[in-house]
Amino acid sequence: MRTELSGIPVFTAVVECGNFARAAARLHLTRSAVSKTIARLEERLGAALFQRTTRRLILTEEGEIFYQQSRQALDCIRDAEDEINRGKEHVQGRLRISLPVLFGRNCVAPILFTLARRYPQLRLELSFSDRQVNLFEEGFDLAIRIGELADSGSLKARPLGHHNMVLCASAAYLRTHPAPQTIDELGEHPAIGYLHNGTLQHWRLKNEQGIRVDFRPATVMSADDFSAISQAVNDDLGIAWLPDWLVAREIALGQLQVILPESASERFTISAVWPQAPWLPQKIRVTLDALVARLPEQMADGGLLNNSKQ
Repeated sequence: MRTELSGIPVFTAVVECGNFARAAARLHLTRSAVSKTIARLEERLGAALFQRTTRRLILTEEGEIFYQQSRQALDCIRDAEDEINRGKEHVQGRLRISLPVLFGRNCVAPILFTLARRYPQLRLELSFSDRQVNLFEEGFDLAIRIGELADSGSLKARPLGHHNMVLCASAAYLRTHPAPQTIDELGEHPAIGYLHNGTLQHWRLKNEQGIRVDFRPATVMSADDFSAISQAVNDDLGIAWLPDWLVAREIALGQLQVILPESASERFTISAVWPQAPWLPQKIRVTLDALVARLPEQMADGGLLNNSKQ
């Protein structure tokens, strides 16, 4: 037997008001509608909920049991509604975020750490992975993605910025190997390449005529981790094509130098995506605002802000 929930608020109102008339006034119903609702509820339950006298209603034993459980259920529903409404106004609760491993650790996580200090009731759960997660199936509230987004009517997106790729080499390497002036000369230098799913990725460059070309580097080493490639460049092993945010610090300090800046002009959009919903929880709203405000600075400093207490 399945009890319809619509009758429960009417029943509890009758109990708490003491009679049908006052319950009808509270619920903005007619007395007849209240009486019929109680009659249908008793019929479904197969039990009398009230003993009716000329002066008042008295709960039966079954009615007392049903009232206690109904009141508890309604209180739980009201608490859940209050919790949801607080989530619309206050920064609190669990926030599960999917992040690319290296970019997430270097550039996004420090901003999230600041949020965690600012909002003690916010419980962050960070998952670092370079695969594209399914937000719905895996229960994520937010994801940071780099590159072009696939069309999806079930997701909302907000651009957070972009990053460029740069060709660079160490100052020590360039003291013994003159910097290439053209893409053809670039092919004469040892390179550190990036492997994606076991395949060496071409460098997307522009030639002297501004035409985009896919350049296959002559690698002396390759890795599937940009951090390792950056270390190899700093160890004077050759030239690499790297995200600007990853090497911004070394370039600013003069340890690395940019090569052919007009050629390595590939740009990737950085976006936040989240499941589409009628309203945006405050915990997601403040996270998006913080990322928009601070991510460009964090990227420009190449991780120098990792210990910021802003």
